[in-house]
Amino acid sequence: MEEVKVSKSINIKGLVCPYTFVKAKLAIEEMELGEVLEILLDYEEASRSIPKSMEDHGQKVLKVEKINDTDWQLVIRKEKE
Repeated sequence: MEEVKVSKSINIKGLVCPYTFVKAKLAIEEMELGEVLEILLDYEEASRSIPKSMEDHGQKVLKVEKINDTDWQLVIRKEKE
């Protein structure tokens, strides 16, 4: 996989749905097309629901990775306003 330059990173650890998606959606709305958002979270359900919701809204999910016992990293590129 090519190296992806992260444009913005948000840490939403400690939040649960729907706040996790709301924060992620607000963050991506502020970004330019083609920019990449990194999301750090510790809520397992959100590690599945955020990528699905982002794809439903036309964004590109580049990575969903469990980085340790409790945390996930999501990397999403903005492809649609």
